[in-house]
Amino acid sequence: MDNEEIMSEETIEEPEVIDAPENASTEEQLAAEKDKYLRLAAEYDNFRRRSRSERDALYSDVKAETVKSFLDVYDVLALALKVETSDTAYKQGVELTMRKLTDILDRLGVSAIIAEPGTKFDPEQHNAIAHIEDENLGADVVAEELSKGFKLGDKVIRYSMVKAAN
Repeated sequence: MDNEEIMSEETIEEPEVIDAPENASTEEQLAAEKDKYLRLAAEYDNFRRRSRSERDALYSDVKAETVKSFLDVYDVLALALKVETSDTAYKQGVELTMRKLTDILDRLGVSAIIAEPGTKFDPEQHNAIAHIEDENLGADVVAEELSKGFKLGDKVIRYSMVKAAN
């Protein structure tokens, strides 16, 4: 049999024509269901993004709090390094411990805030706990760093405690 003969033997059904009012109703229902689907998909996408950003923020906050608790150890080691001692083994032990701690802080993305004397006072990084008058220093300049401050990325986890000159 030829293709033409097969085509002629098959009955081709015409699509059923639906009246315009029923057709419009079906199209409106379809459009409404499609709209519901698109809104649900957008809502789910927003939920996923929000959940991801909340999870990242929570991780960052927990990391900052954990690092903050180790900064007290940093302060104690810094004070121990300032003490004069004749025991070289003690001094080397404290220096080694401080190096290890600073290496760990570096790997975690923690950096020290610069607050050396003569540095411009920045209220977003420095906390002035004392003000002094010094003609040798200009206005809004750090005169002395009392306690080192630290940042985790761009977030300040502990402000530098400084004396500021006015």
